[in-house]
Amino acid sequence: MAAAESDRDLSSALCSEFLNFSAKDTAARWQQAPELQAELYQHLAVYVPRIFCLGPSGGGGGGQREELACQLLLLAPLEWLLLGAEPSAGLAQLQENNQPSLLCGHVFKVGEPTYSCRECAADPTCVLCMQCFLGSVHKEHRYRMTTSGGGGFCDCGDTEAWKKGPYCHKHEPNNRDTSQEDPVAQLPADMVVRSYSIFSIILKYAVDMLTWEQEDQLPAGLEPPEKGDTYYCMLFNDEVHTYEQVIYTLQKAVNCSQKEAVSFATTVDRDGRKSVRFGDFQFCEQAKSVIVRNTSRQSKPLRVQVMHSSVVAHQCFALKALGWLGQIIQYSDGLRRVLCQVGLQKGPEGENSSLVDTLMLCDSKMWKGARNVYHQLLMNSLLMDLKYKKLFYAPPTALAHTPLFSLSLSLSLSLSRLQSDYVKDDHDREFSITDLSVQMFTVPSLARMLMVEENLMTTIIRTFVDHLRHRDLQGRFQFDRYTAQQAFKFRRVQSLIGDLKYVLISRPAEWSEQLREKFLEGLDAFLELLKCMQGMDPVVRQVGQHIEMEPEWEAAFTLQMKLTHIISMIQEWCATDECVLIEAYKKCLCALGQCHSGLPDGEQPISLSLAGHSVETFRYQVSQDKVSIHLPVCRLLAGLHVLLSKTELASRFPEQLPLGELSPPLLIELPLRCLVLCAQVHAGMWRRNGFSLINQIYYYHNVKCRVEMFDKDVIMLQAGASMMDPNHFLMIVLSRFELFHIFSSADCRKRYRDGNKDVVQQNNTLIEEMLHLIIMVVGERFVAGVGQVEPFDEVRREIIHQLSIRPMAHSELVKALPENENKETGLERVIDSVASFRKPGVTGRGLYELRAEWTKHFNLYFHHYSRADQSKAEEAQRKLRRQNGDDSALPPPALPPLCPLFASLVNLLQCDVLLAVEGAVLQWAVEPSGGGWTESMLQRVLHLVGMALLEEQQQLENSSGDDDVTFNYTSKITRPGEAPSTSGSVLALLESLQNAPHLEVHKDMITWILKVRHMKRMMMTCVCTVRDKDKAERKRKAEMARLRREKIMAQMSEMQKHFINENKELFQQSLEELEASTSATLSHFLCPSLCLVCVGPRRSGGGDRRQLVTCILCQEEQEVRGQGRAMVLAAFVQRSTVLSKNRGRAPPNPEHHDALFMHPDLAFGTHTASCGHIMHATCWQRYFEAVQLKEQRRQQRLRVHTSYDVENGEFLCPLCECLSNTVIPLLADHPSLEAWLQSTNQQIAALHAAHRKSDGQNPFSSSVREMITTFSTATYKVGLKLNPNEQDPRVPVMSWASCAYTMQAIERLLVDEDKPLFGSLPCRQDDCLSSLARFGSACWTAAPPSTTHTHFIRLFAALVPDSQVENTPCILDVDMFHLLVYSVLAYNSVHCLDQSGRAVVDSAHLHLLHLITVAHLVQILLTSTTEEVSMDQDSGGSEEEELTCLLYNTLRKHLCSVLPEVSSGWHLWRCVKAGVLPFLRAAALFFHHLNSAPPPAELQVAGPGQWEALCSYLSLPCNLLQLYQSKHTLLEPLLQGFPRESNRLIDLPDDYSALINQASSFTCPRSGGDKSRAPTLCLVCGCMLCSQSYCCQTELDGEDVGACTAHTFTCGAGLGIFLRVRESQVLFLAGKTKGCFYPPPYLDDYGETDQGLRRGNPLHLCPERYRKIQRLWRQHGVTEEIGHAQEANQTLVGIDWQHL
Repeated sequence: MAAAESDRDLSSALCSEFLNFSAKDTAARWQQAPELQAELYQHLAVYVPRIFCLGPSGGGGGGQREELACQLLLLAPLEWLLLGAEPSAGLAQLQENNQPSLLCGHVFKVGEPTYSCRECAADPTCVLCMQCFLGSVHKEHRYRMTTSGGGGFCDCGDTEAWKKGPYCHKHEPNNRDTSQEDPVAQLPADMVVRSYSIFSIILKYAVDMLTWEQEDQLPAGLEPPEKGDTYYCMLFNDEVHTYEQVIYTLQKAVNCSQKEAVSFATTVDRDGRKSVRFGDFQFCEQAKSVIVRNTSRQSKPLRVQVMHSSVVAHQCFALKALGWLGQIIQYSDGLRRVLCQVGLQKGPEGENSSLVDTLMLCDSKMWKGARNVYHQLLMNSLLMDLKYKKLFYAPPTALAHTPLFSLSLSLSLSLSRLQSDYVKDDHDREFSITDLSVQMFTVPSLARMLMVEENLMTTIIRTFVDHLRHRDLQGRFQFDRYTAQQAFKFRRVQSLIGDLKYVLISRPAEWSEQLREKFLEGLDAFLELLKCMQGMDPVVRQVGQHIEMEPEWEAAFTLQMKLTHIISMIQEWCATDECVLIEAYKKCLCALGQCHSGLPDGEQPISLSLAGHSVETFRYQVSQDKVSIHLPVCRLLAGLHVLLSKTELASRFPEQLPLGELSPPLLIELPLRCLVLCAQVHAGMWRRNGFSLINQIYYYHNVKCRVEMFDKDVIMLQAGASMMDPNHFLMIVLSRFELFHIFSSADCRKRYRDGNKDVVQQNNTLIEEMLHLIIMVVGERFVAGVGQVEPFDEVRREIIHQLSIRPMAHSELVKALPENENKETGLERVIDSVASFRKPGVTGRGLYELRAEWTKHFNLYFHHYSRADQSKAEEAQRKLRRQNGDDSALPPPALPPLCPLFASLVNLLQCDVLLAVEGAVLQWAVEPSGGGWTESMLQRVLHLVGMALLEEQQQLENSSGDDDVTFNYTSKITRPGEAPSTSGSVLALLESLQNAPHLEVHKDMITWILKVRHMKRMMMTCVCTVRDKDKAERKRKAEMARLRREKIMAQMSEMQKHFINENKELFQQSLEELEASTSATLSHFLCPSLCLVCVGPRRSGGGDRRQLVTCILCQEEQEVRGQGRAMVLAAFVQRSTVLSKNRGRAPPNPEHHDALFMHPDLAFGTHTASCGHIMHATCWQRYFEAVQLKEQRRQQRLRVHTSYDVENGEFLCPLCECLSNTVIPLLADHPSLEAWLQSTNQQIAALHAAHRKSDGQNPFSSSVREMITTFSTATYKVGLKLNPNEQDPRVPVMSWASCAYTMQAIERLLVDEDKPLFGSLPCRQDDCLSSLARFGSACWTAAPPSTTHTHFIRLFAALVPDSQVENTPCILDVDMFHLLVYSVLAYNSVHCLDQSGRAVVDSAHLHLLHLITVAHLVQILLTSTTEEVSMDQDSGGSEEEELTCLLYNTLRKHLCSVLPEVSSGWHLWRCVKAGVLPFLRAAALFFHHLNSAPPPAELQVAGPGQWEALCSYLSLPCNLLQLYQSKHTLLEPLLQGFPRESNRLIDLPDDYSALINQASSFTCPRSGGDKSRAPTLCLVCGCMLCSQSYCCQTELDGEDVGACTAHTFTCGAGLGIFLRVRESQVLFLAGKTKGCFYPPPYLDDYGETDQGLRRGNPLHLCPERYRKIQRLWRQHGVTEEIGHAQEANQTLVGIDWQHL
């Protein structure tokens, strides 16, 4: 109470202050003061503690009172002082005088759409806001759309950010150039002086308070006049503890409820801190100790401080002051410049002493809210000093004076310290000052300046290396002993690599000497980093036993992946300047020499001899010695070597390059070891080394790493091979593959065959891998610099080989191609030339298919194929060739010529060692009995022979005569082999293999090789001749095959005729039966529509047809009879709002709801669906009991959810697994009412008189009655959300309601899909409607007769007034179709009171239909719109129009002319006809299924003539007004109009970014304007919700649920369809425990969805897919879809859907 009293006193004191306070006078007093800071501080010392933090809610942002007091008492005097005038007028004047900005500078909110042009952006960080993008040229280009994480700004108008089109229409520059003007000069001189003074004081005050570390003292001059004992216990945010931990701790520490604890935790997470207790010091200290004690067990404790209320108050105002500065400088660029100069002015301490420096260096000590505010101010001021950005191309002296450069300089100089602070910080990078590096380092001119002036590149790299201190004895990085803390630091320090990427992302167009010097200095630092990586994580083959513990490998590969783009960009920088490239090559070669220095030491030198050649090398075995997969220095040299070739520097300036110092065997050594390691892993030799090695090999070849790993290793082998004797190269390769002994002696092969089978298999795989490597070294020429190609050709080849596997979607192709630093693959430039696009349907995605003319470029041994890809591609290409009638050979494609530096590579194909290897493999193939070779081995040898022949052919084509040809392969393959392999020549062996029966698969390839060989001299003419002969041969074979097929078909036809003749009688009998049944069916459905009536005495019956059905569980066939065993349909009953016209209506109170009259707005209904599968009731009961038992056992064992809730009566249909929760009993078409009436009429009459229970005979057997009760109680339970109660009189009403609502839903569905009323429903829906109608007519037998009699009396009274019946609803408050169904079905209990038969029942049904139709006509006329039609109508009206006017005027007379006068009968009749049609269609459906009356042919097709056929079928006149005979007393008109339109899901915009923009403006309704993290759109009503967050959880039935789940119960009766906007994902929810995700209706130009918005392609609405979702909703199929999804994907079951 005391606290409340004091609060009240303070508030009243403040109110009096408001009345007496004058901001103008205060400002005037300040202006006269000799010491403005002291005066201002004194004012703040008095007022700030009185405005902020006056109670328990302080410290977390105040309410309106605080805001108002702060503005009037604190900020208004500052504005008066600054502007020297009334603030609103002064600010307007400032804005008017300010020059319009050329740069947009719009700061992005969290989740706001951003656009980057993929053709014009300088780098991917250059983005536009939505308004600028729509007004720019880039919307016609290829662009990427993403959502902002918040904090960046729009780059429109920044000429450095765009290659072309830097301006949108709004920011287009005018003719007057204002770039050189100083904005401060545009301000009045006295305002400049005042602004310097005020900004200095306020900024210093804010910086002091935000970096203040004392908890109960204030800076000098700010001490409050009286200091009370009031403290706050402040809880700070971190990224270590979870929400649950914080909530639990707060409940214990401050004794609050869970809801309050959730509110505290949410605010702490959003703002970074929150006061959780207010009181004296001891009281707060006690809470602090509990929090620290409870959170320090597993990790460091939560940060808690006990702070004096005045300190907290001043910190709150400091944030307000920074926000105010940010707002003020928006009005004037001059004031922005003043604030920049104030912030960057050096303090008395000298270096790093400005206010901005102080803020940055204390960044990690501040809480999240404070960081956000000052980061925002930095962006609005220093980073947005727009006019000076134009000077970035000016000389350094001009640039060095810009605020942006000064800030960048501060960041660069403090980089090491800031990074260290960030590594120790426990906040994410988005809240760290280091995150602003992207705003500075991506400005190319600024990055160059910092590189030259401050050596930025070297600083970043050395700072990075300094943080990785764990090394082995050789100085290499060592990650295997990393603790969790070190791993966390390693992840943090990787942000520096991002900064380095920003610096290098834009290549220089011109080089200065200083830039060359600093870049090469940075390269030295980078090579030091790479040397620490060279050879890290070495592995040794495990022999004997499996490795005990998997070694750490992920950190090294993470580092490699992060550096991949850096390495590529450094090579691109080198390529732009010849001097830099030469120096870089020398430095890299020197670094590699240092890495190699210890390589051959201690190794035993050996000499190898084969095929007359010898080479010196040293002994090394991959299978025994250490080997590492990380060789970045080596690979960087390979990249630079390719650049030398590409720029032809090697040929132009050979004297400047140390090519003579190169040792080719040393160059190839390490990459060769790496490739041999991969081969041995494939051969299964490293199985005992575990999964870590397999994962390393996978990533080595993976698209994310291969450009700077695998590809560069192949290039290095190519470089080494091009500088060596090819025989020497191959002998070293054989030695490293440990295969030399196999090919070097004649008898070794024999011993090898007889050895261990595992060794044989391993060696076979190694030979295959070695041959594949030789194919790659010679054939991989699609890198510019190795072969004479362009980057375009390289991408095209990749796409050809990906599409050779199978047709692929765009996203699959993008994933298969490496991205450059701009996240581009070059795919779009190439794809249309090599592939055709196949658009997707309603499901699936668009696919690209390879054009036929590009299949000839297919290479079976494409180096980026995995083994699985190679196998699939081979199978697909062979199948394609067979379909085209070609042979199955897959010859090597023609290759581009090599560059001069690599020209000698082709000699590998004709060298003696390779010929010896080829000869050996072919010789082994001749002897099929031996197991020492494989078909894959032979296939590779044939491929190599084919490559050599094609190479020779190309040389012949390009040469002028024989003298020019240096490649003479044909003559070499005709020579017999030399010792030790004394077999025949390669050619002879090929000819002997051509017809070998065991090589049928390779026959076509061998034939192709021999043909190519014969074409050596007869080049082009021979090719044509051979092909023509080949085609003629194939044509002859195809003709023979066709004749053979025709002959076989003729024989089969003859046999068939013979069989029919022999069994003539049997066929005749079957045909007669078929004819009879067909004619009966046709007469049944196609007889004249006049005789087909579904209601009344003249109705057409289906006859006493026997209905035979089969139980799906026991497969027993049975007739459906009332007194037989009960048969049931699996069904699902659910509440529905699909037809609702009033979603704002609250759900009715189930205890007191009168269910007998359904309101026309159909706000809540009960829908029944069925899968149509039939079971015995007893079989179903046994099945359901088994499901219950299984569920109990499963819960005890697994504690896992299932997709159905057994406790709620749910189960899956045993056949189709469709979700069900009850069963509908099957009843016979026409129970024999006459016989039943005679036996039971007297007893029912007696019951009616006495209202007592009797044991009279029931028309149904006990099992059928039991099932009637089962379904009745199920609809009651679901519809009213009550526990089952068979005695409740509403039980039969809910069954009738479900029947009526389901009929209406089906009728609307047929209209929406333009389908005819009859004949178009699936069997399952047809069976469901029939069962519902028949059930409704019989369900009264399970209730006391008095109950249904009372219902009928009340229903009838709604039509014909009855003085004895009370609470009769207004005729306009009743849905007439529900009334019709209820009345007809309730009448079945009334008609039993007399002795009459079926005719009376039918007459009664017809009278009820007439009566209710007239009532519906009255409803329509009372609610019709009365606007006149513009077209002139004929003066003479038809009979319909006259009778309509007559009825309307009668209604006007009864209502005392409340209705307006209408002259146009045509308009009224049109309203009546349109309004009554849905009712008539639903009535026709109902009576058709109730009475089994066949429908007329006109209603089985869509088209004209429906009205007349419908009226005839219902025994109604075509002019419905003829039914009107009696008048009714009418009450006030209803708001609900007719006809009722079908409900639809909301309209969505075509462009998805419009939705993202809408969601980015949406704020959480409970978090004080905070942006929602997961905005979710309800597709049923259009409401935007804050999903998946604690802040918007509400309580539902005693349980906390998320916003979406809560919304489903108000909007969709527990069922919801949502679009998660940030994830581009549709969410289906049903109840609290069921849900699934569904593909969104938005597709990109390639026919694919983008769930998670990862690819960033523009998305547009696909109407067909949205219609599919809408159809699912209208069909009430969402719950079934969820069930199927959860059964297919068990991970969905474990999600807590209720929290979404």
